[in-house]
Amino acid sequence: MGEQVRSWQLHTRTGLTLNELARRINPIVAGWIAYYGRFHRTQLNPLLTRINAYLVRWARRKFKRLAPLRKAIAKMQEIARRYPGLFAHWRYVTASAMTW
Repeated sequence: MGEQVRSWQLHTRTGLTLNELARRINPIVAGWIAYYGRFHRTQLNPLLTRINAYLVRWARRKFKRLAPLRKAIAKMQEIARRYPGLFAHWRYVTASAMTW
């Protein structure tokens, strides 16, 4: 799964919007959560954290004002609080407990 997440190269997709990124990865991540998360949800946490890290990298590259890591993390946490259903894995992790 980690290899597949790496192959998406989310951080290089700066031409896409956040909604378009969500549309691309949500079916796959939702499937992983449904299949593996049923019995081993805690083992999915490192993978979900990695996806969040790629999303922060994407934001830092797309929006130059978010280049500082703290600003990018704060913005992604704000988006996660506002739209918890945007990404499939955000439904299972609260925004305040999200590790980026």
